[in-house]
Amino acid sequence: MSWYYTPKPTVVPAEGFDASADANALRAAMKGFGTDEQAIIDILCARSNGQRMQILETYSSELGRDLIEDLKSELGGKFEDVIVALMMPPEKYLCKQLHKAMDGMGTNEDALIEILAPQTNEEVKKIVDCYEDMYNRPLAEHLCSETDGSFRRLLTMIIVGARDPQGTVDADLAVEQANQLYNAGEAKLGTDEEVFYKILAHASFDQLEIVFDEYKKLSGRTIEQAMKDELSGELYDALSAIVECVQMAPHYFAKRLHKAMDGAGTDDASMIRIIVTRSELDLQNIKDEYEQMYNKTLLSAVRGECSGEYKHALCALLGEA
Repeated sequence: MSWYYTPKPTVVPAEGFDASADANALRAAMKGFGTDEQAIIDILCARSNGQRMQILETYSSELGRDLIEDLKSELGGKFEDVIVALMMPPEKYLCKQLHKAMDGMGTNEDALIEILAPQTNEEVKKIVDCYEDMYNRPLAEHLCSETDGSFRRLLTMIIVGARDPQGTVDADLAVEQANQLYNAGEAKLGTDEEVFYKILAHASFDQLEIVFDEYKKLSGRTIEQAMKDELSGELYDALSAIVECVQMAPHYFAKRLHKAMDGAGTDDASMIRIIVTRSELDLQNIKDEYEQMYNKTLLSAVRGECSGEYKHALCALLGEA
C-alpha cells in the first residue's frame, strides 16, 4: 500500500553527539560582539529534535542560561523563526502554529488543515493534551469558536480521535463505504456532506486506501474527481488533504511548498512549518516528489525564494551538503 511508503528524513541524529560541547559552542557563537550565525546553523540544523532538547537542558544546567532566550536576543526575522521552531518538541511547535492560525482577526484555515489532516490518532492526542497545557483551553473548544458547519464537524472528529487505529482494515466494509460515498454524491442531486466527512475522519488511512480503490471500480472516477464536483470551500480542501495524505503524504506537502513559493510573495510560515516538521520524517521523499512534479529541485526553489541566514538554515534542513 502506498500508505507504507518508506519515509526518508533529511535530518538524523548526529553521531558522536556531545550536548555539553554543543551548548558551549552555541554560547561562544553568541557571546561578545556579533553573532556567528553559521555556527548556530551548523549545530542546530544537524541535530535531531531529541538531541536539541538535550542541548537545551545542558545549556541551562551548565551555563545557567536559557538557550531559547539567548537565541531570540541574538537572531531576528525569519531566521529566528526557523531556529526557535527547531528548539521546541514537535507537538509544542504545532500547538503554537494552531494557536497562531486561530488567534486575532480571521482564521488561517489552510494552516489548520495542513497541521491536522495528516495526523494519526496518537499524534492528535499529543497535540490535544499539549494545547490544553499551553493555553489552558481545550483545542476542540478553540476550533469550534473559529470554524463552522461541516468543516468544524470534520476538524472536531479528527481531534477527538475518531479515526480507527493504523492497520484497521475491513475489505467488505470498504465496498459498503465506497457505495455510501457514491450514493451521497454522484448518485443523487445535491450532496450529503456528512457521509463524506464521517467516513474520511473515522476510517484508518489503510482502510481509506481500499475504499478509494473500491470507489473507482464502482464509479469509474477517482474519489478526487468526485469530491471536486460535490464539495467546495474549506470542507473540500480538508477532505482532499486527507485523500492526498492517504495516497502519498509527500505529494501533498510538495504541493503545499510549491503553493507557498508560487506567485508574488512567499508564505514563509508554511514553508518553515513544513520543512521543520517533516525534516525528521519524510522530507527527502517530499524533495523527490517536488522534483518529479515541478521539474526543479526543492533546494533550488528555496534558494530562489529566500536569502541570508534564513536561506542557509532551510537549505541545511533540506540536506544541503
